[in-house]
Order: sequence, then C-alpha cells, then structure tokens
Amino acid sequence: MKFTVSREALLRPLQLLNGVVERRQTLPVLSNVLVVADPQGLSLTGTDLEVEILSHLSIDGAVEVPGATTVPAKKLFDICKSLPDQSQIEFSLQDQKVIIRSGRSRFSLSTLPAAEFPKVEESQQDLSFELTQKEFKRLLDRSSFAMAQNDVRYYLNGLLLELSPGMLRSVATDGHRLATCSLPIDHGATSVVRSIVPHKGIVGLGRLFDDSDTPVQVVLGSNHIRVKTGDYIFTSKLVDGKFPDYERVIPRNGNKVVVADRQELREVLHRASILSNEKYRGVRLCLTDSNLEVTANNPTEQEEAEENISVNYQGDSLEIGFNVTYVLDVLDVLNNEQIKITVSDANSSALIEEFGTDDDSLYVVMPMRL
Repeated sequence: MKFTVSREALLRPLQLLNGVVERRQTLPVLSNVLVVADPQGLSLTGTDLEVEILSHLSIDGAVEVPGATTVPAKKLFDICKSLPDQSQIEFSLQDQKVIIRSGRSRFSLSTLPAAEFPKVEESQQDLSFELTQKEFKRLLDRSSFAMAQNDVRYYLNGLLLELSPGMLRSVATDGHRLATCSLPIDHGATSVVRSIVPHKGIVGLGRLFDDSDTPVQVVLGSNHIRVKTGDYIFTSKLVDGKFPDYERVIPRNGNKVVVADRQELREVLHRASILSNEKYRGVRLCLTDSNLEVTANNPTEQEEAEENISVNYQGDSLEIGFNVTYVLDVLDVLNNEQIKITVSDANSSALIEEFGTDDDSLYVVMPMRL
C-alpha cells in the first residue's frame, strides 16, 4: 500500500473517527482505524462494535499501490495534527509497519491485519427517508441534552426517534426532565415507528452535522440506524428496549402561565446558581403579580442569593423549586426572545416553550422539594 494525501484532508475524518474508536477494550484492533486505498480513493473506518463511521476521501494524486491495513487511531490523528499546515503526507506499508513521511519527518507505526477489523452487522432495511443536515442537527440540539447517561434504565441512555405519519420527532428524558422536538417530514411511514439511538451514537451524529442544506439519507432497520451524508456513512446499533410513554408526562392542564425574557431569566438563574447547593443545584422560584423572585442558598456555607425579574404573570402567588441546571439547559437551546412557563402548583412539572411562535419544541422539568 502506498499513497499521498494532504494533512487537511485527513484531519476532520480522523477527529470524527477518534470519537468512536474504543480505547479501553479487550480487542486490540478496535483501537485502530481501518485504512483502505484503492483506485476510487481512500476510506477510513473506526468502530467500537456499537457505532461505526466510514469516511471516503478522494485523493488528488492516484493511489500508487492499493492495499488495506489498520493503524492506531489516536497516534495517527496526533501525528497529522502536529504536522505543519498544508503538509503532504506519504503513507506506505512495509514489513507490517506503516511508514509516514512528511517533509523531514518520518514515523513508523505498528499495524494489525485488515482482515481482523470487525464490521457492524447490518439488519434488514425497513425504512428510508431524507432530510437536511440543518434539520437533523436541530432535532438533536434541541433534545439530546436531556438524555440519561449510565442509567440502570438502559432505554433512557439514548434518544428516541419517533416516526408517525408526516412527522419525525426526537425525544429524550433522564427521568427528571424531558425534551422533544418535531419536524414535519414525508418519510413514508404509515404507522408509528420508534427507534432508540444510544448516547454514544447521538454524540457521534452531532459531530457530523452542520447548519447546511446538505442532504442526509437515513435508513432505519430493526436493529440499526444508518446515516449517509457527504463523504460519511454512520452506522449505530439501536437500544433494544421500550421507551416510556412520554406523552403522559407532558402537563396539559397548567393554569399558571409566566412569560419572561429568555436572556434575562437565563442570566438571573446563572447568578443565583453560584450559591446553590453544589450537589442538588436547587433554586426557589416565588411568583407574584408581574414579579419572579429567584432565591438559592447553600446551608453548609450559610450563603444565599436573591434575584428579582419582571415577568408577565397575573394570578395567585406560587412557590416552586427546580434543579437550576435543568432549566438553564432548556434556556440555552431556545432562540426566541421570550419563553413561556406553565405550571399548576408547587408539586407539578413545569412545561417550558418558546412564546409567540408555533414552536416545534416542548420541555418538561420536574419540581424538587427545597
């Protein structure tokens, strides 16, 4: 195997693959990236047996000698990253070693046979549809932050993609909060289809997308999701489990509606959170006519913060506690200048939405006792 490629062409694919490659594993080849050079160009593949990313690169100069091998992913990325801008990198395979030359630099990397590199098994294709990177990125950005991590309820450690006739919805929850975003789309599904993409898969997908109108082809199988966009093919196993009935936890009967300036509320909560209990992160919201008082205290240090903000609210006074991190996470992903918070009483969950728009996103945050 022998070919020459520019440093810039390799950097982004290797960075994406490094996010997938498993460093702590029992199978040594999983810490490597599969490099295949043929007349069509160069392909790089990384996997941890759950998630796989394949990147295809067109090489300006023809591949001198086709071939395939696997090399340590992190070392290859670190070498390319440390070389000067616009460097040309020559790869050659000699005596089970990859020799990398660039300018006056020379590196020799150990290899493992390409035949040992595993492929993520594909399941039968059930459904295929298209959307843009911008649309998919919005679905992920507006909901994925609410995913659980390392929860014993394994089906919460991922993002639900739900297809219903004419609609694609993303839903995430960790049991304390819920985030959902919807996108009208003609995907061809005539009944409801639900797939849970694991946390690591969602993180990998998020790195692939930008705010462009580049098309994304999504293929959903019974056990896998495959996403093709540009020069990348992303494959992930699905979580085998049943996602909770999220519609049941969305409060629909709230009678206390607060409209506030999103950025002002965000700043107030940030300041108050400095003196909240480090473990529980609780803040108390006290609602009265046209005013919201935010208080936080740290009993251990006997410290307290108090903030007041003008809001659009008329009704009975109400005192309710929340984990400030959960509320801030919602305010961070919204764009509208004003937000609407709907609650019933001190023991009911809050429904947070953007105000004045037919918004596609809904957020539920459970209260906490303070």
